[in-house]
Amino acid sequence: MRTPPREAPRRPGRRRGARFLVVLLATALSSCGLVSGSAMSDNVLPGPKAGYPGRPLSGAQLTVTSKEFTEQIILGQMMGIVFEAAGAKVIDKTSIQGSIGAREAVKSGTADAAYEYTGTGWITYLGHTKPIVNPYQQWKAVRAEDRKNGIVWLPASTLNNTYALALNTANWKKLGVRTLSQVAALSHKNPGAVTMCVENEFATRNDGLPGMARAYGMNVPSANIRKMTGGVVYTETQKGTCAFGEVFTTDGRIKAMHLHVLADDKHFFPNYNVAPEINAEALKKYPAMAKVLAPVTKALNNTVAQELNRKVDVDGEDPHEVAKDWLIREGFIKEG
Repeated sequence: MRTPPREAPRRPGRRRGARFLVVLLATALSSCGLVSGSAMSDNVLPGPKAGYPGRPLSGAQLTVTSKEFTEQIILGQMMGIVFEAAGAKVIDKTSIQGSIGAREAVKSGTADAAYEYTGTGWITYLGHTKPIVNPYQQWKAVRAEDRKNGIVWLPASTLNNTYALALNTANWKKLGVRTLSQVAALSHKNPGAVTMCVENEFATRNDGLPGMARAYGMNVPSANIRKMTGGVVYTETQKGTCAFGEVFTTDGRIKAMHLHVLADDKHFFPNYNVAPEINAEALKKYPAMAKVLAPVTKALNNTVAQELNRKVDVDGEDPHEVAKDWLIREGFIKEG
């Protein structure tokens, strides 16, 4: 979405094992500056739908990164695994806190590639305030402008992980609001009824709460806004602690928790189509990265994202294994 931050997986699941504990330990140590990442060690080969012959990345050493929330971790693992299948040695530097860290890693060359969101590129990194409504034109504009930063955006997927507000069934029936414009009207008629649970980053981003409030003319006192981590937003919204919660449209917990998403009737939130963001020098050195990622990116959409996110956030599965299983199922890789 965009770059909506979500928290990393919360609890051990039935498919988490020693490997995932090692990854978590490496991530924790990395935040302390003790290690720079861990090597991926999957025994995989290109699958029947890989879309390229041989192993075009043989001899390459590539570092992949991602932000810290579930969808980003899954996408980062996907990227690393398909690079492995194509012959590269891969360093896993996923789950970097916040949006800027992963972006700067790719920009500086500390990492070679990541999956990023077009809306995040346009609003957060390039500093624009008005999104481009057409998803393809949004991607084209980001790609063109970001070249000056030494970053190449490969073609985007239809996966559009944008922001939204949601509420539980009881509040859905009680408040009777179905659009963000109706929330704005309610905030003036009955300010006490509009309480929001949001993540810290959403509370400060131009494409988050401040911008949404301005665009819709919402009157939400600061005392009515509760800031928390992503997973807690969903549970507190489900419980009704807050009338409205910030959610992401590809999150598997929306359906699992029976939350109702409000329409963005003024089309405030940008398109957050996911696309590979590649360090230009790395792509020049290893141009096969584009061919390796193309079929995977093309197959990504909101339905896929909701399914894979649910496996991690609801079922408690390991994001690496979720990514790998999907790649095998779709024929992009196979066991070596």
